[in-house]
Formats: sequence, structure tokens, C-alpha cells
Amino acid sequence: MQEPRWLDTDERRTWLALVSVLVRLPAALDAQLRRDAGISHFEYQVMAGLSGAPDRTLRISDLALLSEGSLPRISQVISRLEKRGWVSRAPDPSDGRYTLATLTEDGWATMVRTAPGHVAEVRRLVFDPLTKTQSRQLRDIGQRIMRAIDPDDPCLDDDHPLAGRSATPAQETPA
Repeated sequence: MQEPRWLDTDERRTWLALVSVLVRLPAALDAQLRRDAGISHFEYQVMAGLSGAPDRTLRISDLALLSEGSLPRISQVISRLEKRGWVSRAPDPSDGRYTLATLTEDGWATMVRTAPGHVAEVRRLVFDPLTKTQSRQLRDIGQRIMRAIDPDDPCLDDDHPLAGRSATPAQETPA
């Protein structure tokens, strides 16, 4: 049996820093969104995906891919958001095998109210501590790691629905 390629001291420190970010950043974003809007970070991501789609509508299966969630998880989230009047569900008229999710006007208004605080928290936690060069490096590092995990990940595309979007409600694109 071949001996494992153990991490050296520098690699171990880097790995521990990355693991800390992977665990603590989602929890910090979740806490801010729960405090300010009463929703989880995942619920926000689902609504953000819908907010950037044509007619604010996507097939639930496409929304699952976009938000990195399973169909059962997306279905549960859509049900919760429907109860709040923020999302509606309907059969896809072009193919009845699919179901569409649509961000309602109340859902859109929630995104417009919530996006500024969320973007401020993302900026405070991620971008403010970094220089512009470090921010570009972080993007490049993230893309390299994602290519190793899944070379076909749609988030790697520059034309991904969430890539290049502004976060200003005036431009109708909460992030």
C-alpha cells in the first residue's frame, strides 16, 4: 500500500483556513438573513435564482441545479416560500412533466428589501478584507477547485444566470 501524501505544515494551515471559511461563512450569512428577513441562506439563494430568471420563473429541476439543492429539498423550500406568498408553482405549459416556480410580486418585494443587507454582509465578510487582486485570486482559486470537483459545473460559465449580475434593486437584480 502506498503511503498517503500527507499535508505539509503550510498546506495544513491553508486547509484549516479553507474549512473554517466553508463552515463559518454559510452560518454567518444564514444568521444575517434569518435576523433581517426570516429566511435561510438557501431560501434566499432559491429566490435569487428566480429573481434573475426570465419572467422570474424556472423549472424546479433547473432551480435545483442552479441552487445546488436536491429536488426534494427544493420542493420543501418552494412549499415554505409558497405559504408566505413569495413563490407560486404551476405545471409547465410547454411540458406538463415539469413544474415551474415563479417569484411573486411579494417575493420580489422581499428580495428588494433583503438584498441590500445581504450584499452588505457579503461585502463585509468576503470582499472588504481583500484587495482587488486578492478578490480576483479568490475567484480564480474557487474556479480551479470547482473544475477539479466538477468540470461541467454551470457556475464556471461566464454566462451563468447569477454571474455578472449587479445587486441593486433599481436594476431589478437582487444578488
